[in-house]
Amino acid sequence: MTLPTEMTVVEISEPGGPEVLRHARRPLPVPAPGQVLIRIAYAGVNRPDVAQRAGVYPPPPGASDLPGLEASGHIAALGEGVTGWTIGEAVTALLPGGGYAEYAVTDARHVLPVPEGMSLRDAAGLCETLFTVWSNVFQRGALQPGETFLVHGGTSGIGTTAIQLAHAKGARVIATAGSAAKCQACLDLGADLAINYRETDFVAAVQAEGGADVILDMVGGAYLPRNIQALKEDGRLVEIAFLEGTHGELDILSVMLKRLTVTGSTLRRQSHDSKARIAASLRAEVWPMIAKGGFAPQIDSEFALADAVEAHRLMEASTHIGKIILKVA
Repeated sequence: MTLPTEMTVVEISEPGGPEVLRHARRPLPVPAPGQVLIRIAYAGVNRPDVAQRAGVYPPPPGASDLPGLEASGHIAALGEGVTGWTIGEAVTALLPGGGYAEYAVTDARHVLPVPEGMSLRDAAGLCETLFTVWSNVFQRGALQPGETFLVHGGTSGIGTTAIQLAHAKGARVIATAGSAAKCQACLDLGADLAINYRETDFVAAVQAEGGADVILDMVGGAYLPRNIQALKEDGRLVEIAFLEGTHGELDILSVMLKRLTVTGSTLRRQSHDSKARIAASLRAEVWPMIAKGGFAPQIDSEFALADAVEAHRLMEASTHIGKIILKVA
């Protein structure tokens, strides 16, 4: 395969609103030992992209400064020592950054085959949410069949993924969302109960169901004490974002009396080895579930790479249900 020397990208010109995203030309990245080069077909748009663009979520050392943490496409080149992949193979991948481009490099262990029968468009929306949900809900939060699971933001990319996986794993699923239409979407995906948080106190509603064993929270801030109240004994609260701030009041006595676990994580800054272990677990546990129809990514909107500004505006408006995708090639 003959590769170009340059590629089209969307870069962040300076911290700010969606309008700071701009097109540019950059040299093609070269895969280092253990990496692969992917010719990108589609890239997922995620909240961390918006946070990076705003200047509050810088990329880790050594990562591309371009936004974009997941993509689908075809293997274009192999770094030294890479085995198990062939040039031209269709893949979906977790990226350290760089997805808003025609080509990107990533650790070969963070690459997964496109599930049989799935389009590259749908596959672009798999990795960031699946890596996040699987590692936080099922590994860190240890959700078990028969337990009650509460996810906030049920119609986000994370939320739609969490609902489906928890339902498929035999948990009772409760989701919060901000409208009747979004609540219905949660129910359609497998939630047993959907709570319109604008009209109903989710704490009272969850307590009426006996409380939650595991809560996946992306809100932070004032939700911290409310989540503590909604947990049952031996419950686990997993924090993965903080849309309403990084500080909240914690009643330590409640944590002690109910023997609660409060934990959290970010994905991007985890080690390559850690993310490789998550990828291996997904391939063993979730890829067969996808093959059996137990999970499918929910795509809300598709934009051309040239329209990344509009994709970010939609993400910030929070009117979408599921994933927002950029078509690159």
